Amino acid sequence: MSSPAMEQTRDYTEIIEILDRYERDPSRIIPILQDIQSLFRFLPEDVMIFVAKEMKISSAKVFGISTFYNHFSLVPKGKYEIKVCNGTACHVKGSGKLIERFLATLDLPDGEITTPDGVFSFETVACLGACGLAPAVIINEDVYGQVTPGKVVKLHDEIKVKEAGHE
Repeated sequence: MSSPAMEQTRDYTEIIEILDRYERDPSRIIPILQDIQSLFRFLPEDVMIFVAKEMKISSAKVFGISTFYNHFSLVPKGKYEIKVCNGTACHVKGSGKLIERFLATLDLPDGEITTPDGVFSFETVACLGACGLAPAVIINEDVYGQVTPGKVVKLHDEIKVKEAGHE
């Protein structure tokens, strides 16, 4: 059974532009995949197969790279990627309560990491390297330190208001 997304015919124009920009050089596969992920917020399977064919490399190599590096995602991510540190310092300072509050606030369906509206993605990470700011949260590239459960709700609400203004 195929999903509606798989039934659509994709326009590969932007992907071809990315490949051309990197001269289809197999040694530049990581920046190629990074640019493609920036375009879609994940790496679609059909696009990775297309890239492999266009670059004349095996699809196994493309899939291997995309699954080896944590930076890449094979599932759609939200416009705002929330990462909560659950390393030792953050855990001791209460990251568990932040995780609970984010999960309740985002109301993610069971087993999902991205909200149905595609606005938020949520994950816990082992360490953000911001132990002095524990508990720490990153939303996209912005680092928030000494986050409280109340601050979780405030951050969520600020983004929702910002998004409502862009509709």
